[in-house]
Amino acid sequence: MINEQIKDKEVRLIGQSGEQLGIMPIKEALRLAREADLDLVKIAPMAKPPVCKIIDYGKYRYELVRKEKEAKKKQKTVEVKEIRLSPNIESNDLNTKINAAKKFISKGNKVKVTLRFRGREMAHMQSSKHILDDFAGELSDIAMVEKAPKLEGRSMSIVLAEKK
Repeated sequence: MINEQIKDKEVRLIGQSGEQLGIMPIKEALRLAREADLDLVKIAPMAKPPVCKIIDYGKYRYELVRKEKEAKKKQKTVEVKEIRLSPNIESNDLNTKINAAKKFISKGNKVKVTLRFRGREMAHMQSSKHILDDFAGELSDIAMVEKAPKLEGRSMSIVLAEKK
């Protein structure tokens, strides 16, 4: 809230250089802000009495937006890459998939390894769990199991993340 939008009777006022000006009626605070050619901005609305500050509102908004952008820049987004396997995968194909997973993990992404079952493969779901365990075992030097093997419908999946 700025200037006339503030409906409180009394406010604690802070000057433009950060000094406390004390508790005063809203009309007096608005007059001081106008004299300085600045805006009266409510900083802490929940305080008793509310805290207002005399500042340039446009500059204040610009600083807030800049701080948000700076915080976003420092965030790191982690993608989840998926690798699909079948229960009757050959060892060379499995090694190729393991190498792909190593690349993903080294780039900082998580890897979701999915073992898909089709047709009669559904009858041997539990005996195929060792494929996921072997996959995680091969990557145990650079990755840890974040989510244990879990059966979801026609597929079993495991999530691997980079070791810290």
